[in-house]
Amino acid sequence: MNTKNLNHFNEKGDAHMVDIGAKKISNRTATASGKIFLNKETLELILTGKSKKGDVLSVARIAAIQGCKQTSSLIPLCHQVSISHVSVDFSECYSPPTIKIVVSVESQGQTGVEMEALVAVNIGLLTIYDMVKAVNRGIEFGEIGLDFKGGGQSGNWQRVKSR
Repeated sequence: MNTKNLNHFNEKGDAHMVDIGAKKISNRTATASGKIFLNKETLELILTGKSKKGDVLSVARIAAIQGCKQTSSLIPLCHQVSISHVSVDFSECYSPPTIKIVVSVESQGQTGVEMEALVAVNIGLLTIYDMVKAVNRGIEFGEIGLDFKGGGQSGNWQRVKSR
């Protein structure tokens, strides 16, 4: 395997945590998003707040924030990051019935927060699933990805959506 351009492998090809000690502290931002595909009835249940488990989107928002804060515990080679801000927003669509989650993360640090944003999106979506799976087990997830990253040596990056 050629690991030359993969920074989580050393010159021998062994996995390692990247040394960020010499990097300058800078403002780091990342935004990620994803969708959960539901049926119409489940979408209505969530939006009207009539789920037996409570306010689905409020619980999913808190779960996404918690997931963001736990990223270094979940992803083996991620650094622990001091997060200065997390925002979690939801929007619904009726055709097809979906809820989109958008998570933005900010930090002043030596490494980016892309993984924190992506973990938060996935945990938020999984929490929605957990809260409504009793009425709809056919739920699917999709369009999960990094939308934007800002700061650091590599500068800004924006996803170009093909859809």
